[in-house]
Amino acid sequence: MLDDRARTLLKTLIERYIAEGQPVGSRALSRYSGLELSAATVRNVMADLEDIGLIASPHTSAGRVPTARGYRFFVDSLLTVKPLDRDKLQAIEGQLAPMQPRQLISNASHLLSGLTHFAGIVMTPRHVTLRIRQMEFVSLSERRVLLILVTADGDVQNRLLFTNRAYTPSELVTATNYLNQHFVGHEFEHIHDRVRDELKELRGDLQALMAAALTAGDEVIRGPGERYVISGERNLLAVEEFSSNMQRLRELFDLFEQRTALMQLLDLSQRADGVQIFIGGESGLAPLDECSVVTAPYEVDGKVVGSVGVIGPTRMAYERVIPIVDITAKLLSSALNYQANC
Repeated sequence: MLDDRARTLLKTLIERYIAEGQPVGSRALSRYSGLELSAATVRNVMADLEDIGLIASPHTSAGRVPTARGYRFFVDSLLTVKPLDRDKLQAIEGQLAPMQPRQLISNASHLLSGLTHFAGIVMTPRHVTLRIRQMEFVSLSERRVLLILVTADGDVQNRLLFTNRAYTPSELVTATNYLNQHFVGHEFEHIHDRVRDELKELRGDLQALMAAALTAGDEVIRGPGERYVISGERNLLAVEEFSSNMQRLRELFDLFEQRTALMQLLDLSQRADGVQIFIGGESGLAPLDECSVVTAPYEVDGKVVGSVGVIGPTRMAYERVIPIVDITAKLLSSALNYQANC
């Protein structure tokens, strides 16, 4: 626990460091904190804050800088979030008016990047447009069956199924008719859950075929592909903390290219209730050790389907970035809900 004096000095130090990017000395803290304290008293408080790991003293300066732990305390206990000004709010609303989901996702990513001057990222919704219009089984050879999935927006996905036995044309027609009669117009996740429940009620010789179809459908929806859209990566080249460390930049850009590790972080962020902030090593990803990731989930029909976020240095203006991420997630939810229910 910190007393009011220590909290005020820590808040002032972090705000000055975010604004100026230079270690903050005791004289500056005395001047900007509004507290009538001697430089010696300020130094004593700074020494205490350093002892508990909230600030650190670089070797090249007598001033102090926040640590990741200090930023976390600042964000959780000292931060005052500023509401968005009218111009920025109108800009976001204008770019996130109801339109096709893919365009909305792209616009949201560019907005996050443009408004924060960092990298903007949006996890694509898994089930917004994946309503099934048609499913069909087609025999290719004795133990190979082609599953054709046609979504409501016209996307056609083909998956090859290797079966344990040969299926007759009439069996494939029976399986096709069953799926189309019961599940056309529904999202695949709904089909997945119902068929799992009803497999035991199907004829035994069709159970294996249906199970293979579900696995293939999962691969269509959850498999490789563009699972998130990222914009503004080049903005990070202008960040002082990164521009002097090309190795760190290469690691960051490799992370953006690999996608799998970053997807795990975005999946985790979907479980949060509102804005979530990963500071430094909290992300669990080494390339982000000197970064902060601010995320928020977005919903369609009351269900979380993705998340939006900003990736930047730990020295970011959290009071400005947090409301941008928050309102973008909410407006994206609104636009996708409108589109889905038209």
